[in-house]
Amino acid sequence: MTNEDTFHPLAWTAWLAAAALPALSTRNPLYLSLVLIAVRITYTALGRRNPTARSWSAFVRLGALMWLLSIPFVVLMSHGGSIVLFRLPRSWPIIGGPVTLEALLYSFTGGLAVIGLLLIFATFNIAVDQGRLLRMTPGFLYQAGVVTGIAVAFVPQMVATWQSIREAQQVRGHKVRGIRDLLPLLLPLLVTGLERAMNLAESMEARGFGGQILVATPRQRLAHQLALLGGLALVGLGLAVNGFWPDLRLIGSLQLAGGILLMLWSFWDVGRRSRRTRYHRWPWNRIDRLVAAIGIFGAVAWLAIMFARPEWLHYYPYPPYSPWPSFNIVVGLVLLLLAAPGLLMRPLETESDPAVAV
Repeated sequence: MTNEDTFHPLAWTAWLAAAALPALSTRNPLYLSLVLIAVRITYTALGRRNPTARSWSAFVRLGALMWLLSIPFVVLMSHGGSIVLFRLPRSWPIIGGPVTLEALLYSFTGGLAVIGLLLIFATFNIAVDQGRLLRMTPGFLYQAGVVTGIAVAFVPQMVATWQSIREAQQVRGHKVRGIRDLLPLLLPLLVTGLERAMNLAESMEARGFGGQILVATPRQRLAHQLALLGGLALVGLGLAVNGFWPDLRLIGSLQLAGGILLMLWSFWDVGRRSRRTRYHRWPWNRIDRLVAAIGIFGAVAWLAIMFARPEWLHYYPYPPYSPWPSFNIVVGLVLLLLAAPGLLMRPLETESDPAVAV
């Protein structure tokens, strides 16, 4: 792939943060719908440039199906709220009682946030080359980053393999009429997955993955472990003090800061001692700079709204709050900025083959 076909991972990491913050911090269906629209525009634009978008779209559709199937269960089991849609007999266990509009809205907005996160991460994965992303992983997270990268890449590979097997079986005249007819599809998928896993394990073994990558003495490794344990202990103690003894909030905050600093020092020292080789730096093109600027501005703006005007983002359909969501034009404009990369991204220029030209 050329530099015009790929993007800088840092730029899309900033966009990922700006897009994921609203999905994680609000349940307002209007804002979540704007996030879905903006991310969908970007996802569609990237899908024209990357063939793996088809695999991720199947994954997103599966998540949407699971969400729609879960809504009736949540609505029937939650009976709070004042706007009653209908009532079920009280004698029915668990689901008996009033079915309210508030429960329907709450389950709907929760699933909307999950679908938004799925689409956001799908967009991020088709925009960023996994190899580049792994090479930018900090030294202390290198092995965990490799495992995570393999797990993320497994999803589109599995979906693509399933689609190719299904198309091959359809060409042979195979039709799925019941559960038994799935065996000719599942068995090749299982065999292909096992073969891919064995090949991956052999290649990682040949490259020495899992070996010693940290240049440190036993005393230094012990210091890192103690720093991590001490940092986690201080963070836990600080959270407990802030939660149970509000009068000692200053002491709890100091404990939190001390624990975080201890863990950051350990991470920095491990990363400094890890053996890493970088052969070249990746250039930043026009889209990369645009996406990075949008991501940084969007994340900073959303955090400022969260801390300065939290009432703009608050939504809870149950009494004493209103079930009808509010809308602020400033928040809406910040969310619509997420669609700018998709709107300004030019499609790849494909060269026509004169041999097949009509």
